[in-house]
Amino acid sequence: MTSAQVSSDKVLDARGLMCPMPVVKTGTAIKEIQVGQVLEVLATDPGSKPDLTAWAKMTGNELLLVEEVEGSPKVYRFKFRRTK
Repeated sequence: MTSAQVSSDKVLDARGLMCPMPVVKTGTAIKEIQVGQVLEVLATDPGSKPDLTAWAKMTGNELLLVEEVEGSPKVYRFKFRRTK
């Protein structure tokens, strides 16, 4: 099973939000799921790609997927596994 096929336990729709809100809301949402569960985040802010990648490293949560979905606007899709 690839990272893209891992099912999400919770989805956070952060589309339309600008920095730092996708990171802030991701930090809140990850606390609402159990350790081992997966949070999927959808964002349109291009800054969310480096910001959420750095957030995963800082918090120790596992970044399973970073995907760009073409469209207008482009959507950045992330999956994180809560580790603690």
